[in-house]
Amino acid sequence: MGSFKIEGGHTLKGEITPQGAKNEALQIVCATLLTPEKVTIHKIPAIRDVLKLIDILKYIGVDVQQKDESYTFKAENLDLSKLETEEYKQMAATLRGSIMILGPLLARFGQGKIPKPGGDKIGRRRLDTHFIGFQKLGAKFFYDSKENFYIVDGSNLKGCYILQDEASVTGTANVIMAAVMATGKTTLYNAACEPYIQQLCKMLVQMGAKISGIGSNLLHIEGVEYLTGTEHTLLPDMIEIGSFIGLAAMTQSEITIKNAQIKELGIIPDVFKKLGIQLVYHNDDIIVPVQKHYEIESFIDGSVMTISDAIWPGFTPDLISIILVVATQAKGTVLIHQKMFESRLFFVDKLIDMGAQVILCDPHRATVIGLDRRFPLRGIQMTSPDIRAGVSLLIAALSAEGVSIIHNVEQIDRGYQFIDKRLNALGASIERLD
Repeated sequence: MGSFKIEGGHTLKGEITPQGAKNEALQIVCATLLTPEKVTIHKIPAIRDVLKLIDILKYIGVDVQQKDESYTFKAENLDLSKLETEEYKQMAATLRGSIMILGPLLARFGQGKIPKPGGDKIGRRRLDTHFIGFQKLGAKFFYDSKENFYIVDGSNLKGCYILQDEASVTGTANVIMAAVMATGKTTLYNAACEPYIQQLCKMLVQMGAKISGIGSNLLHIEGVEYLTGTEHTLLPDMIEIGSFIGLAAMTQSEITIKNAQIKELGIIPDVFKKLGIQLVYHNDDIIVPVQKHYEIESFIDGSVMTISDAIWPGFTPDLISIILVVATQAKGTVLIHQKMFESRLFFVDKLIDMGAQVILCDPHRATVIGLDRRFPLRGIQMTSPDIRAGVSLLIAALSAEGVSIIHNVEQIDRGYQFIDKRLNALGASIERLD
């Protein structure tokens, strides 16, 4: 288990370019299975979850070539018998994103198998939306509860009307990828419409898919018999961008976030502004100036600010942990409401140990009392429970007095590439310990 040793209190300065979007990469890499032709993807981040998924594709026979952050995939000669092996089961079980292999396999080969996937321990994350969508398209679903293995027979997929019970991002991606080669027309309502989904749809259209309604929660998909190769560039990771905004504010640093594609960030910048954080836009760069103080806004009627997550175009749940940490050094009080996952606030005890004034009301809500930097956080030893909490604790440690140790940083590596080296280049003091 790896660890970070962080010496807090350093002021950072400089430019940083966000990596390609992790959540988009997981969908796009799976979509390369839909064609036997070459698909080239640019800006793929070198993070554990994405690299594990690429290894799975290699294992089942995809030819993968890499040059820097660009990868070429050619899924011409797949060996589907590998889906039966223990090695495949072990590889796929460690990664939640592996579930999105199913849609492309069903579309192109009429069959798919996947073990119960892993991922962050942030509460129950059900898979019903995926399999109900497949079943409505005509697939037959089997679950081996002893082996924790999902088996889907999609040999006769037909387009239909699907009203999803939840706007699941990965569920929507999976159903879209299954429907693009189904016979007839599929209408998908209550679809997730995050930029990741929009990017997936745009790439599929470039490959020859017929999809309309992109960017809305109502998609119309006309099935086609064949998809071609294409070339695609990932968006910058909006979660990294939000993390860097929070990092700059907490450490009283001036950081320029390059090529942020601001128009794709939705309300993320506005939520940080609710905490009193100033942002300057220059073309597509975000400049976070040095801020000795920032004050949390109140609602118009004077009541305490509440920040909560929601499906797009609401505020992404992946940044709730960052907002909570940043609020500890603000002036004022805010209620953080994490609606989607019941375990994502369970890192708050570490912040309390560091000296933060936070009341964990229940698994979904925490009240943060910002003391306007009057009482700096102090360094402690702690363990990262998941990707986003891990980076939040890293930000807290960088702003704290003294030395902190964060264990289990493999969780952070799952979502942030070379984060220690990139932040050290700005003036941070992070030492990786094995």
